[in-house]
Amino acid sequence: MDEPFGRYLNVVDVEATCWEHKAPGQVHEIIEIGLCVVDLAARRRVAKHRVLVRPERSRVSGFCTELTGLTQDEVDGGLSFAEACALLEREHRSHNRAWASWGDYDRKQFERQCAGGVRYPFGRRHTNAKAAYSAAHALPRRLGMAGALRHAGLPLEGRHHSGADDAWNIGALVLDVAGRGAWPGGTGAAGGGGGASGG
Repeated sequence: MDEPFGRYLNVVDVEATCWEHKAPGQVHEIIEIGLCVVDLAARRRVAKHRVLVRPERSRVSGFCTELTGLTQDEVDGGLSFAEACALLEREHRSHNRAWASWGDYDRKQFERQCAGGVRYPFGRRHTNAKAAYSAAHALPRRLGMAGALRHAGLPLEGRHHSGADDAWNIGALVLDVAGRGAWPGGTGAAGGGGGASGG
């Protein structure tokens, strides 16, 4: 079924394998893809998804589990990275919809992993939501997601460093920016509520 062009935005947040100290022979790999679908016309978050991804060249450290809540056993039951990318395209229209992330880390991590021969699941319309929020509020420096939520007077819902929860929270910040008519390529400032103003 067709959808209005530009109405829906995929907000993506990934969690990756990480270590408290450098781990020789291991590389950062995506282990969770969080996705929040934002309806820019209706000004609301309409869906929240979580995709677990099985790492192939690294292990989930105790430090990573403490940070993200994810364990090796959990991600062992996830999809391969290639399967996860295909799922984003098939079920979430990732190649056709504009998408956003808090900063550029998520985009660059997908690019790095796709360089190994996996089809990149997104189109070219990516927005750095951290930069967009800072510009909309004329901030002298860019805030982390939790700091931006405090600045906007919005609650941090769920667990920080859960990909799905972080994507959901970033979706709220996108709506804040859209409510100010400042979201790049947005559907304009008219419409219903959903984003709280702040600052």
